[in-house]
Amino acid sequence: MGVMQKVEDGKFVDQTAQSLVKESAKKATGNDSLGKDAFLQLLVAQMKYQDPLEPTSNTEYISQFATFSELEQMQNMSATLELSRASSLVGQTVLMKLTDSSGNETTVQGNVDYVVYENNKAYLSIGGELYSMDDLDTVADDKYLAAYKLAAEYMNIYTKLPEPGALTIEEREKVERMQEIYDNMDEYQRSFLTDEFTENLDEYVKRMKDLVTVAEGSKPSEETPDTGKTEESSGSADDSGEGTDTVEGEEGEE
Repeated sequence: MGVMQKVEDGKFVDQTAQSLVKESAKKATGNDSLGKDAFLQLLVAQMKYQDPLEPTSNTEYISQFATFSELEQMQNMSATLELSRASSLVGQTVLMKLTDSSGNETTVQGNVDYVVYENNKAYLSIGGELYSMDDLDTVADDKYLAAYKLAAEYMNIYTKLPEPGALTIEEREKVERMQEIYDNMDEYQRSFLTDEFTENLDEYVKRMKDLVTVAEGSKPSEETPDTGKTEESSGSADDSGEGTDTVEGEEGEE
């Protein structure tokens, strides 16, 4: 039985070399993309298994080496920039958007504790878990965080309140705090609140004012209570009066 030899464009193709290069590429990059190491393996295989009747010219080799060198420099620069960018995120709040194998998206938000650099890739440590820089979606600045915290506090109060008509005087502090937060918000901060969290605010405030008015109006007026001092004073006056009469009586007798 003869040996089958693959021919492409009138030339023999060494399938052993082709398999070697493909396997090297997979090991170097972990996928089918052509990385720096795979490019070098491909170049060596090309030199080793070139057609002796039509060898590759020196000019073409030099061009390929130049391409390889340029590729290596670009990858090193990209890795350095990614590491620098990742390191600048330490201590900041970020939002990671993750996609699982089923295509479902989930988000993770938290502070970046530290950065791990493995296999020319940067990973962010958030809450004890490592996330690839490729999944980075948003970096929060101080202005964003301030607005987010105010909105979160406002909505937390709002969701715990009953309907405006069912308010009681016990919710006074909550309603007043909610109104205070909203009044001190600027336009950007208010944009974090949806209409469902603001449409009933006026009703809550008005209802609470009515409850406070009723509660304060039902309190007894604070008048000076009667004490025994008045009686004692009158009694003293009577005593003094009696003493005067006695003195006058004695003077009359004399």
